[in-house]
Amino acid sequence: MSKHIVRDKSFSFALRIIKLYKYLVEEKREYVLSKQVLRSGTAVGAMIREAEQGESKADFIHKLAIALKEAKEAEYWLDFLFHSEYIEQKSYASIHTDVEELIKLLTSIIKTSKQS
Repeated sequence: MSKHIVRDKSFSFALRIIKLYKYLVEEKREYVLSKQVLRSGTAVGAMIREAEQGESKADFIHKLAIALKEAKEAEYWLDFLFHSEYIEQKSYASIHTDVEELIKLLTSIIKTSKQS
């Protein structure tokens, strides 16, 4: 397993979010919800990168906690986009699996970091 698995997964997730954003704007002409999912979905990886340069263990945990909040927000917008029929089941299931993985990884890293 890669040492940077959460960083790599968050980067891949952000790329998928950008593609989803383009699809929503260009194909569905949806401009409000798409901006929300773009912001939260790309913020996850940015906060993980910031956490890597944390000034202390507390700072590291705090920044990962923000990344977790952003991931949960992205999950909310993805759910909303699916249930409002902007994205289809197959696409939703795939990207939702990615965000669930990130949430589990971040939760685990935060929990482990607090215990050590």
